[in-house]
Amino acid sequence: MGRQADGTGEVAEGLVHARVLVIGEALVDIVQRDGIGAQESPGGSSANVALTLGRLGRPSILLTALGDDERGDRIRAWLDASGVRVLAGPLERTSTASAVLSADGSASYEFDLHWRLDAVHPPRAGIVHSGSLAALLEPGASQVRGIVTAMRPEALVTYDPNIRPALLPDPQAARQAVLAAVASADLVKASDEDMSWLHPGEDPVEVARRWLATGPAVVVITRGAQGAVAVSRSGEVRVAAPTTAVVDTVGAGDSFMGALIDGLIDTGLADASAREALHGVDGATLEALLQFAVATAAVTVSRPGADPPRRAEIMAL
Repeated sequence: MGRQADGTGEVAEGLVHARVLVIGEALVDIVQRDGIGAQESPGGSSANVALTLGRLGRPSILLTALGDDERGDRIRAWLDASGVRVLAGPLERTSTASAVLSADGSASYEFDLHWRLDAVHPPRAGIVHSGSLAALLEPGASQVRGIVTAMRPEALVTYDPNIRPALLPDPQAARQAVLAAVASADLVKASDEDMSWLHPGEDPVEVARRWLATGPAVVVITRGAQGAVAVSRSGEVRVAAPTTAVVDTVGAGDSFMGALIDGLIDTGLADASAREALHGVDGATLEALLQFAVATAAVTVSRPGADPPRRAEIMAL
């Protein structure tokens, strides 16, 4: 395949198989820990996924929305330092998430979030990832769905609902939107907490099997310290999480997601031409993907904030 414009004015060598487009929110986390005043740091689920990919050495682009302010500049610099390219539409001010950390390191959030995608044009990529607030909050959610649909003929689609109930006043509408996104994705990752909110009282793995029947090739459930489970046509794969001293869980699920995407590329499942192969993925491949993802998340929870590891740190475990 020859050299082609990639949609941003740049020229790419054919379809960029190893490049990932992450679509979604970037914001500033304002974290309150016991005995420590509020501390601000860049974050946002989608930004954390892109950051993880950048630190793992994968070319990634974050399509987002930011204010032309000090917080927006800080987010841009934070991502640039890990090799992530930012394409950002304008906002009146950069969004924030205020997190209060409990004694066990878990976080509860309050948001000042504004989400829309204006005056941005997505580049071509082999994998497109979306999820979290950006896939559920209008007007940006409709724009995200349109971009993902347009890119699907060339790109594998990954999705993480990453539910934030405080920002979802209509649970039924949110559930319907999540199920529609699941059905159009190739790989889905959800936490057991997401599953409990979406399908109260049901076994998350049973729900994952139902989701699998609607379209995805793989559905992964993360279970915190209990590890992760993947469900596919070839069956069910479970891995344990490494024993880790948890500082906090901020960004853990996002680093897991970024590591899964990295693993897909490393396995050669890097664009839409691999969709059939992903549907036939074997248990050993899934186990390797999960092992790498839980190791990545384990490093993230061992230190404060959304601070995913670089590849060398994971290989040293």
